[in-house]
Amino acid sequence: MAQGQETAREDLGDSEGQTEDQLQEAFDTIVSEGAQRLHRTWREVVTTGLAGGIEVATGVLLLFAVYAETQSHLVAGLAFSVGFIALVLARSELFTEGFLVPVTAVVAGRARGAQLGKLWTGTLVGNLVGGWLFMWLVVQAFPELRATAITSATHFVDSPLDLQSASLAFLAGIAITLMTRMQHGTTSDQAKIAAAVAGALVLAGLQLYHSILDSLIVFAALHAGAPFGYGDWLAWFWYTTLLNMAGGLLVVTLLRLVRSKDMIQQERAEAA
Repeated sequence: MAQGQETAREDLGDSEGQTEDQLQEAFDTIVSEGAQRLHRTWREVVTTGLAGGIEVATGVLLLFAVYAETQSHLVAGLAFSVGFIALVLARSELFTEGFLVPVTAVVAGRARGAQLGKLWTGTLVGNLVGGWLFMWLVVQAFPELRATAITSATHFVDSPLDLQSASLAFLAGIAITLMTRMQHGTTSDQAKIAAAVAGALVLAGLQLYHSILDSLIVFAALHAGAPFGYGDWLAWFWYTTLLNMAGGLLVVTLLRLVRSKDMIQQERAEAA
């Protein structure tokens, strides 16, 4: 009996040790990748952002096509997952994917806050420009999807800034940052793709307010002759962006940093 209990304790200790090793490995990967991303040149940041905007716009095209046929946001959200899968496999990135990995690298002392600002700004601009251009092509190539684009975009630009809108934007920030966290917790491409599909289903399927994804939907509508303008988009975009950041940083990233406090202190000491 005593021998059995001792064996169980040893197995539990081994399991806890393996968990700590896995957490350390994931943390090291995040810090290393974050530092690499933060030390890119402006050209690298912007071109990566442009590619990310184009890849997500491919998912938006499928979202329109499937929604036009099914009238189901959930099914269309699954179709949109192609955009997130492309991001994973092509190693491009969205502005909203920068709320965990590069932030952790800055907190760990591997980069400066100014470099984080460059990454966020360049990626955001690149995403929007690349997506704007691609959605123009979509509207020209598929005129039958123009009505779908306008209908989809109206859901966002007509939303008042109230508690519901704020909650939808805040939840979107949590969802996209959690997707990033899941993808960096594994080395399996299959698992990363599964996380991308899950993230797309939550964001697009539930019509959460995501600053990049939904901006591309609005751009398509504007190219299609929507009865609203860029000022209406900006009135929605500014608070959505801020609340996406708040959701990702204050929930997922903050909890991750608190959990990794000892590892961060050790990393900062080594960096110093």
